[in-house]
Amino acid sequence: MSRIGLLVPSSNTTVEVEFYRALPPGVTLHTARLYLTQITPEAILGMVRDMEAQARLLASADVDVIVLGATAPSFLKGLGYDRELIGRLEAASGKRATTTSTALIEAIRHFGARRVALGSAYDEKVNAIARSFIEASGVTVLDAQGLGYVDNLKVGRLAADTAYELARKVDRPDADAIVLACTNWRTMDVLDRIERDTGKPVVSTTQASVWAALRMIGAPDVTGYGRLLREVAAAGRQVQTA
Repeated sequence: MSRIGLLVPSSNTTVEVEFYRALPPGVTLHTARLYLTQITPEAILGMVRDMEAQARLLASADVDVIVLGATAPSFLKGLGYDRELIGRLEAASGKRATTTSTALIEAIRHFGARRVALGSAYDEKVNAIARSFIEASGVTVLDAQGLGYVDNLKVGRLAADTAYELARKVDRPDADAIVLACTNWRTMDVLDRIERDTGKPVVSTTQASVWAALRMIGAPDVTGYGRLLREVAAAGRQVQTA
């Protein structure tokens, strides 16, 4: 039995449900919460204040890895901030750790994508920060559009069809992949549909978080949630040989 520890924004009502549904048999999910109600730079920065304390609590459940399952906190300060947060998590917990933003970039690179189209639930300000983080990581963002939400509870009430519709809207002929950002936004159920209709891989932040955790523990592939999770095992072997 393997255990994944997940740190989530306190007002997030989606990521735990989507994350758990995608786990293969023999893998369980254990969560802790970090206070956040508004998706603003100021609120996001404050969210990580309790991160180490909550990571230590997850470690007491003997989890194998800890994922900071929130996109914005790990890209807020630009390139390298996600790695700083990983170091803090690992030092506090004694466990391997990753962040959603780290997983997102690793997933984009897994597909060899150099140009992506970005859709998010964020407002213009946070969406611009997301775009800058991806581009600083060496990936061109051809188009970036958000749904304009700041209230995180409202994001959690959005239907998955909103992710499908925005993905189709931002897609460009020369995009290698489509990225959907915000772990409180329902995306998992439409990933296969988007990939089928566009012919391109899709990376959502929840999906990438699951993928990163599973590859770290050497879990098998998962079907039903996009191409990325059908390639867990191969990616896991890359981690083990790196």
